[in-house]
Amino acid sequence: MVQPTQLIVVMAFFRADDGELVPAFDAAKFGSEEQALRIARHLAGKHVGVIAWSREAEPGMDGYGPPTVLFQSGDIPDME
Repeated sequence: MVQPTQLIVVMAFFRADDGELVPAFDAAKFGSEEQALRIARHLAGKHVGVIAWSREAEPGMDGYGPPTVLFQSGDIPDME
């Protein structure tokens, strides 16, 4: 199976009754940064926090490099 050269993800969050930030849905993967940005901006008006980021594949390694934030709005949890 060929690994994509870039992972592009959007996540949205809501605040639970106890004040904790909780994902509104599983991380959504996109085929382009433009798609992810369009969806992230749309979700920003509906959730307390939204983040879109990308990660480049690391050739010769079994994973991706560090994330690059494409869009961030509102409150998001620490994403370590």
